[in-house]
Amino acid sequence: MAQASAPAVEIEVDSRVVRVSSPDRVYFPDHGWTKLDLVDYYLAVGDGIVNALLERPCMLHRFPKGLSGDKVHQKRVPSGAPPWLETVRVTFPRYDRTADELCVTELAAVVWAVQMSTVEFHPWNSRRADVEKPDEWRIDLDPGPECDFATVRRVARVAEEVLAELGATGFPKTSGGSGMHVYVRIAPDHGFHDVRRAALAFAREVERRAPDDVTTTWWRKDRDPAKLFVDYNQNARDHTIAAAYSVRGAPDGRVSTPIRWDEVDDVDPHDFTIATVPGRFAEIGDLHAGIDEAVFDLVPLLEWADRDEHEGAEPPVDPD
Repeated sequence: MAQASAPAVEIEVDSRVVRVSSPDRVYFPDHGWTKLDLVDYYLAVGDGIVNALLERPCMLHRFPKGLSGDKVHQKRVPSGAPPWLETVRVTFPRYDRTADELCVTELAAVVWAVQMSTVEFHPWNSRRADVEKPDEWRIDLDPGPECDFATVRRVARVAEEVLAELGATGFPKTSGGSGMHVYVRIAPDHGFHDVRRAALAFAREVERRAPDDVTTTWWRKDRDPAKLFVDYNQNARDHTIAAAYSVRGAPDGRVSTPIRWDEVDDVDPHDFTIATVPGRFAEIGDLHAGIDEAVFDLVPLLEWADRDEHEGAEPPVDPD
């Protein structure tokens, strides 16, 4: 006979109460971490995860049976959600559809999503005030299958150098996978197409400075597997990556974790898990807390894009 699940628990989150069913369901079998452990993790980094998701359309990566089961990519908030939960409507012109996606404005919304079996949070790089105008430029350092993490560290340093010359402030984090991300806050003055053009111009400059380590070749089959792809396409409309402080669906409960630039040379992404990040957060706080005060104007990068295209470089490939 199957063992009965523990009774639901009620979690008080500020002025809300969120009912968490099956709190003892094991989500990470290798460690025995449960749904309630996941709730406790997100409560521990509450200010950080809310800051990362605030006012953004958010796709949920759900594991209804834990990591041992299937993953569900969910855009639409289901019917029956609590009346206080906020959403933002986004359109998908190619399919002539809309979706009311989760729009986090408070920590209780994050706990509600975990109750709905969410492990990973993947927000847009725009906010609901104007979902067509990104305010976050995302630099995704994506290593090829034969590219080691030492290369990721080296390329991150090159990206830091280029950002400094541009006068832009980058906020690095581990991806929770094999790569690294750097976020830059931008003024929401440009559409997705121009943000991608700017991101590609930046990637090409990084490639010029580190040609042995970096590729901007679009088609995966044409890339050197030992090189790192600076994935400018993560700035395309409706393309999302795991938020800062989002847990990843990996057996060790890894977390996409903000780091300082002086940590880049020695960082090991395996060190950041749901067991270790709460203590780090309690000690140093949210390293991305100041991102909204460091707004960069994309115009210089768009001028680089114009230059590259004038010299014969291809514009960004359509992601569709």
